[in-house]
Amino acid sequence: MSKIEIFDGAMGTMLQAGGLQPGACPELMNVENPDVVKNIHRAYIEAGATIIETNTFGASPLKLEHYGLTDRMAELNTAAVAIAKEAAQGQAKIAGSMGPTGRFVEPLGDLSFDEAYDNFFAQAQALAAAGADYLIIETCIDIQEMRAALLAAKAACNIPVICQLSYSEDGRTVTGTDPQSAAILLEAMGADIIGVNCSLGPEELVPIVRTLAENCTCPISVLPNAGMPYLKDGETVFPMGPADFGQWGVKLLEAGATYLGGCCGTTPEHIRELAQAVKNLPLPERKKHVKKLWLTSRSKSVCIDKSLPTRLIGERINPTGRKKLATEIREGSLLGVKKEAVNQVKAGAHLLDVNMGVGGIDQAAAMQKAITEIAQLTDAPLAIDTSDAQALEAGLKAYPGRALINSVSYEPERIAEFLPLAKKYGAAILCLPITPDGVPKTAEERIAVMHKIIAAAKEHGLDDGDFLLDALVMTVSADKSACYEVLITLQMYRERFGYPTTMGLSNISFGLPNRPLINSTFFAMCLAAGLDAPIMNPYDESMQNTLMAAAALLADDPNGLAYSKNTANLAAPKGAATAKVTELTPLEAIKQAVIDGEKDEVPILVENALKAGIDANTITEQALTAAMTDIGVDFGAGRMFLPQVLLSAETMRAAFNKIKELTPVSQSPEQGTVVIATVKGDVHDLGKNITGALLANSGFKLIDLGKDVDSTEIVKAAIENKADIVGLCALMTTTMVQIDKVIEDLKTAGCAAKVMVGGAAVTQEYADSAGADAYAPDGVKAVELAKELVKK
Repeated sequence: MSKIEIFDGAMGTMLQAGGLQPGACPELMNVENPDVVKNIHRAYIEAGATIIETNTFGASPLKLEHYGLTDRMAELNTAAVAIAKEAAQGQAKIAGSMGPTGRFVEPLGDLSFDEAYDNFFAQAQALAAAGADYLIIETCIDIQEMRAALLAAKAACNIPVICQLSYSEDGRTVTGTDPQSAAILLEAMGADIIGVNCSLGPEELVPIVRTLAENCTCPISVLPNAGMPYLKDGETVFPMGPADFGQWGVKLLEAGATYLGGCCGTTPEHIRELAQAVKNLPLPERKKHVKKLWLTSRSKSVCIDKSLPTRLIGERINPTGRKKLATEIREGSLLGVKKEAVNQVKAGAHLLDVNMGVGGIDQAAAMQKAITEIAQLTDAPLAIDTSDAQALEAGLKAYPGRALINSVSYEPERIAEFLPLAKKYGAAILCLPITPDGVPKTAEERIAVMHKIIAAAKEHGLDDGDFLLDALVMTVSADKSACYEVLITLQMYRERFGYPTTMGLSNISFGLPNRPLINSTFFAMCLAAGLDAPIMNPYDESMQNTLMAAAALLADDPNGLAYSKNTANLAAPKGAATAKVTELTPLEAIKQAVIDGEKDEVPILVENALKAGIDANTITEQALTAAMTDIGVDFGAGRMFLPQVLLSAETMRAAFNKIKELTPVSQSPEQGTVVIATVKGDVHDLGKNITGALLANSGFKLIDLGKDVDSTEIVKAAIENKADIVGLCALMTTTMVQIDKVIEDLKTAGCAAKVMVGGAAVTQEYADSAGADAYAPDGVKAVELAKELVKK
């Protein structure tokens, strides 16, 4: 780009000033009060905005459902673009705004990936057809929803797509995605501009912008709030004035952003100060971005590169030659698969290979289910190992990260089917030098085939940073040169391509005695020759010992410090945690199962504990409640994220259900009754839904009244259900005053229920002033507080 672009500021607060009533549909003003919308656009353009956003943040089919306006989706989006164009008169470009659905994509919520995709596709198509210059997908907190929206936008049109996530104060989205992982994944998927908006002020967004800029080559956008809002005399106040806001623009520019604007609380004056502050400044110089092979999960990034320590790819999620695992997969059970995922990571695997190759099953459905489950259990990036294109796409669609495709050979169907999927979903590929004629025997022949695979991949849009090269291990008992050719291949890969390398190791020793000795010796030789990411059994003690020793010898472990520290553990098996589970007491095993999210296993553990004479209340307090306490600590410390918390909550629900099934009603633990709602005028319910799910899964009886709920309805439900707790949520400062009204109405009606409040705009100070009994900053804390309130 050749210049700094300036976005406009807040739309919602400006619409309210122009007559929008609380709880009304903002997008309806595009047809009912178009002059109000046009005047807002003009004010921002006159202030210096070079890009203005359409009034369509909530104009997708799913968001319009709340107002009964889904059938007017195209009309509202088309009108919004027309108004913006009329206001711009060629002075500014038009960005079609696409906001989140307000629901989580499965498995975190009830929205399927395909439903999310269809929702965004329809809106993107309407905005592009109306003449928008950009599409801006903004304020997303779930990387899966962003992935669905980006895929839909790229399929619907050819205009540039801007992807902006919203981050919390801990530097991650609510569902745990960090800016590094977001930048890597979204650039690989084809985002044209990557950025951040809302939730925080400019000061907090500087480090996030810097991280985004350091991890992609795309231009960076940033639209901060004017600080965090608060209520003063019943009015919403944003603390940062225009002058201060403008000066932060300079720091955001220095951090790497070239698309600057404002979000909540910013006005034309804020944008004017911002535009003036950066008007004569040069474009920031970004460090040259060297493309390396990065893979991501929802919440973690892993780099495979010759300059970094060896990365282990766990091979154990593969039914080949494993009858029990194959039988489980065939019967629809993933218990063994999930145990292998958790245990391999505990044993040191950095990535996990996932293969569902069992005959006679729907491999696409099995892969989708396996990827979904594993992605919740562990933060290790995944390799999708299949020869079935449908299974591959099912896995790629389900995966909330940047996966590795295992594998792409130089066979016509793999080139034709797998490479387009790699480009579409932003996946990296494991390149396997096999042709329709078979396996090349010599290193030179493998190099020749590899050139062809990489050339074909680049024709499909892949590039440096997308390739992991397999050296092809054959059996030395059948070919005396097998080891030699692998070593030469590894060396030539590094010399000719410079891309990282991988391979499965155990083939080399097939048919020979003392295979562990052959394998570990071969492993050491390959590490010296340039192996970067072996596919292996991470439980293998001899291989782990070899890796540790080789790291010291090859300077990956300077002066052998790590080797020295771990010498005492070298003789101890690096084995699966399943061996340790047998050493746990029944209560400890249940607690660990809840923490690990083993929802299929926990009912068995609960049943065994009850049979052993442990009563239901003891299980509840010492295992289930204790687990959630530990989870709350880890969640607060950033060691566990929302997907894992929700899975643990589901596991606890499975435990409660088993207790209720096997225990007389009089002995079943009963936590209490909670009525929960988002207050009148507020149509945001994502946080409320998370809290509700956690409460329900923690044993509370939940009555969820939904969103935009009037005070009289909340009071009525609390009295009729003899609620112990009333939970109230408000996202916007303009609707926070409804919390005061509900609390007052509850008192007037003589309702004895305790009141717990929360939501993005709510603070402890406000909760105290409103007379609430507790303030919950998040769903995990809400469960803890609810238990305390019930005891009181």
